[in-house]
Amino acid sequence: MSASSSSANPKKKKVWIWTEKKEVMTAAVERGWNTFIFHSGRREIAAEWSSIALLYPLFIEETGIFDGEHIKIASFLEISSPGQLEKLEPLNEQAENIVVDLIDWKAIPAENIIAMIQGSKKTVFAISKTVSEAQMYLEALEHGLGGVVMKTEDVEAIFELKNYIDKRNDEGSVLELTKAVVTNIQMVGMGDRVCVDLCSIMKPSEGLLVGSFARGLFLVHSECLESNYISSRPFRVNAGPVHSYVAVPGGKTSYLSELKAGKEVLVVDQNGMQRTAIVGRVKIETRPLILVEAKSNEDSQTHYSSILLQNAETVALVSSFRGIPVTSLKIGDEILLRVQGGARHTGIEIQEFIVEK
Repeated sequence: MSASSSSANPKKKKVWIWTEKKEVMTAAVERGWNTFIFHSGRREIAAEWSSIALLYPLFIEETGIFDGEHIKIASFLEISSPGQLEKLEPLNEQAENIVVDLIDWKAIPAENIIAMIQGSKKTVFAISKTVSEAQMYLEALEHGLGGVVMKTEDVEAIFELKNYIDKRNDEGSVLELTKAVVTNIQMVGMGDRVCVDLCSIMKPSEGLLVGSFARGLFLVHSECLESNYISSRPFRVNAGPVHSYVAVPGGKTSYLSELKAGKEVLVVDQNGMQRTAIVGRVKIETRPLILVEAKSNEDSQTHYSSILLQNAETVALVSSFRGIPVTSLKIGDEILLRVQGGARHTGIEIQEFIVEK
């Protein structure tokens, strides 16, 4: 009984590699990147590597970047001043791709380039020497450049970049949520609950996936709605006590107690659309708690899940149509769950026998 099953992935970013280290080449190819850039005088390396791996080698020459048959694949520009940005203006005269080396420049020219090429079908790559630099180029003005050329001799940089790209590609994809029926509501006393304040604004129906057991995470609504009790705080989710699991990027979970400023979490809406948000602050305070238990049917099996939340009017679970405050929740109400494997090791799903209750 799935609440959503479609997918809407954003346009994926492209990665080309510039290296002369065989170990870096091997790591990149194993992670699905096979476009490599070489200086025109290093064709022997390209030939050697092409004999052991499936590569698409490109060569830098004075007027651009060419493939092995000397077909121009990209224009190549070095930009070190505002005036040189004007080289990008005659886009109709450029190749399909443009590779820029932003010498001594970082964020501002990347933003200017994005503004300049909007509406164009050109793909602009920026040469990056670190993963943090690549991330900045891919996120500038929210949309980012179309790709990066990772220039490195460090294998670890390939691992880190792949991890970042995988998380980014999850943006806008849809998690399958399951409808569940509330079977028990019970006051349980005091506990240390966690408010998660994000560096992002959440919209109605958005929240965090939280639960006492990783096998079933409840969609806990943000405090974005106005109420008679408190002003809207669209950056906050009153997520539950310190022991609870919360969904984070990469298909992993974290304990709420482990969250802190700078960590990342998954924000999900009622349709399962996910995005990554950064934690700006975490508040842990002792408050009265309520236990909510629910059951769902998935793959002809019945799944039982539970969550503890602060017993307050501003705390709500998400149904297919609205947020339901826990103070108004009734047995038989329908809410949304993320059903998944229950066994976890350091937040990563593993296959093993486990009993949790």
